[in-house]
Amino acid sequence: MANGTAGLAKATLRVVAGSPSRTELRFLYNPTEYTVTKGATWNRPQTTGAKSATKPQFGGTNPQTVQMEIFFDAFEEGVSVGDDVACLLEWTKPTPASVQQKKPEPPILSLDWGRNRALAEFRGYLKSVSAKYTLFDPSGDPLRVTANITLEEVPTDPKGQNPTSGAREGRRRRVLTEGDTLASIAWAEYGDATLWRALATFNGVDDPMRLRPGTSVLVPTITEATRLA
Repeated sequence: MANGTAGLAKATLRVVAGSPSRTELRFLYNPTEYTVTKGATWNRPQTTGAKSATKPQFGGTNPQTVQMEIFFDAFEEGVSVGDDVACLLEWTKPTPASVQQKKPEPPILSLDWGRNRALAEFRGYLKSVSAKYTLFDPSGDPLRVTANITLEEVPTDPKGQNPTSGAREGRRRRVLTEGDTLASIAWAEYGDATLWRALATFNGVDDPMRLRPGTSVLVPTITEATRLA
């Protein structure tokens, strides 16, 4: 790509929970900026005749949101970027498996961007996508699109599931089913999708994207996974 500087870490949105038809979207161009918003609700009880404002009372924390602009441009290659935009639009919908189970839920996403750790722990669903198509090939396929997206935080379960020690004891074996990835397994097992690298290292997996349903994966303890990550 035109932005393909050697060694440049490309930002990637990954599905860590849910099973849409596509589970990864690597950006052609890294974001130039993003906005993180986090707030809380504070209530002030009303007191008749009070001479000053009452003290605020904490009413809860609002979900964190992340907004960014993604630029898709494959004009030089003459390749359509329509599938990438369609992927974003699909991720705003409930996954087919959740609809079939009559519990509609969107896929949960994480942002992996090299050593950028600012959003490493963020997990959210794609709340909105606004795509502006500005360049097309002779057949009408889009070659340049600017997409503005908003992700909204979802709660995560505490790491460690053992009720007595708070940590997983012993290793487990998982068999991949349709839609599973190392990231989704890391999310399910540890509550941290970034530990997919530890699963890959532990199992000697060179290319996680080539894993197929039916593949058996040995899941190390949280202590082992953290050390390998």
